[in-house]
Amino acid sequence: MDLGPEMTETRTALLLPALIVAAGLMGGGWLLGDGLTRAKHADRSVTVRGLAEQDVTADLATWTISTSAVGSDLAALQAKADSDGDAVIAFLKARGFTDAEIESGGISVNQYVDGNGRSNITIRRRIQMRTTKVMAARTAFAGQAELMRKGVVFDSDAGGMVYSFTRLNDVKPPMIAAATKNAREGAEQFAKDSGAEVGDIKTAAQGYFSIIPRDGDTSFTNASASPFQKVRVVTTIDFYLD
Repeated sequence: MDLGPEMTETRTALLLPALIVAAGLMGGGWLLGDGLTRAKHADRSVTVRGLAEQDVTADLATWTISTSAVGSDLAALQAKADSDGDAVIAFLKARGFTDAEIESGGISVNQYVDGNGRSNITIRRRIQMRTTKVMAARTAFAGQAELMRKGVVFDSDAGGMVYSFTRLNDVKPPMIAAATKNAREGAEQFAKDSGAEVGDIKTAAQGYFSIIPRDGDTSFTNASASPFQKVRVVTTIDFYLD
């Protein structure tokens, strides 16, 4: 039946918006489905930690030596403090340390009167050695009994030798790379067990670098007490799973 030109145009005008709406619904449905697929993919991830450790040797040694003279005669105690300080400096120089590595920290005097009215005086003299000759410093520290045999009295809070590793920035980049590799290996094992594959890194957090005693060196609870140390870093990384 011939509807005529006017009716045909009317039907076309009515069908065109419907077709546009239908196409929009189909496109929106596809985009929604694709979005849900990508969202589901984004939720598939695994969080693992990567560990990296490296043995290092301290490159700086600092030894604080404090002598003590106790008595009631100030002049005699002053002479004793000077004599002990000179003996310490001579001891260090005899082992190859220079004036630039030895620093006198000054003298402190404490005085009090006991219950019997007697004056008690304590004179402390502090000397510090700071050197990059770490092994030589370690040997000198082990031989400090020689000073005691010469009558040098060490103060109870004299401290001791402190070993420091100052080149941490030199080992950071390769250690971060090693920790990241270790984390990926852990993620790959997890993915293998779950039938997935490891994708790109989603997020990553670098842990703190710490310096600890080297394995087997159980005599030291503080890393700075030994020149043989270990640098450790732990990273936390989220990997996408495909």
